[in-house]
Order: sequence, then structure tokens, then C-alpha cells
Amino acid sequence: MTKRPIDIRECAGDIIRAMRPGILLTTKSGEKVNSMAIGWGTIGIEWEKPIFIAFVRTCRFTHEMLQSNGEFTINVPVGDFPRKAIGFLGSKSGRDMDKIAEAGLTLVEPNIISVPGLKEFPLTLECRVLYQQQQNDHELNEDIKRRFYTMETADHTAFYAEIVDAYVIED
Repeated sequence: MTKRPIDIRECAGDIIRAMRPGILLTTKSGEKVNSMAIGWGTIGIEWEKPIFIAFVRTCRFTHEMLQSNGEFTINVPVGDFPRKAIGFLGSKSGRDMDKIAEAGLTLVEPNIISVPGLKEFPLTLECRVLYQQQQNDHELNEDIKRRFYTMETADHTAFYAEIVDAYVIED
């Protein structure tokens, strides 16, 4: 298995477009690896570094894992991929099961960080959290609150992470 390096500036648009059906965010704490589907995130430049910002609800197991280990991979489908895996990983909790094994996905050793990539979602960003910020629901536009938050509070944390490596996993 090889990893073809990519320039994230050239593929940022492809990653943003892939969020519509869903991409995966994978975390690791101790020996436990967990992945969840995300549809909210962005790529940019901050502090003169390439950054991926992921928004994760505080009640999610992934949030707990990110607090323990501030590293994650972003896993993006390329070509054919197991579409059902996105729905499965987005609807089950890693607290209760090994979601990656249940979804039939294959872990791939990372290059720099401690969190593996996923062979079936080969465009991989290895990310290390530099900053995090709790969302302030009092600052949100009322339309956004009504449209996206059915609970009393908008409880996402924004994880600003440096993209320390980017590649496509190939056979």
C-alpha cells in the first residue's frame, strides 16, 4: 500500500464538496479508535498553517476522545466507496461498539500522528489540534438556532487543527 502525497490547496474544493454526503473524522485514545461522519468543517490557512476546522458536539464520544488526544484524521471518499458506512458511523456510538470493525473498514497506519486513516476513504488529512473553542449559542443568528439546533444550547466545539500531512492511500 502506498500513500501519494497531495497538495491540500489543490484538493480543498473536492474535500468541501465531499462533506455534503459526508466525510469521516477518526480519533484515537489509548488503543481505542473511533470514527464519525461529519458534514460540518472547513479548510483554510490560519497562523500561516494549513488548517482543518471540525465542529463536534460536546456529547459525542468523538469529542471525549479529542479532549484526550488532540489528533485526528479526516477521511474523504474517492471514487467508489461504501456509502452505507457513512450512515452507520453517523448513527451509532463508539462508546457501545467498535464501529470501524462493524462497518468493515480497514485501518491504515498514519505517517506522523497517532490516528490511523481508512483505506476505503483514501484521501487522508492527518491533523493535530492547535486551538479549540466552545460555541457561544448567544452569539448565533436566530435563524441558524431554529434551523440547526433542536436542543436548548448549540453545544459544538470548533477544533482548529493543523494539517500535518495529506495523501491518498493507494493499493
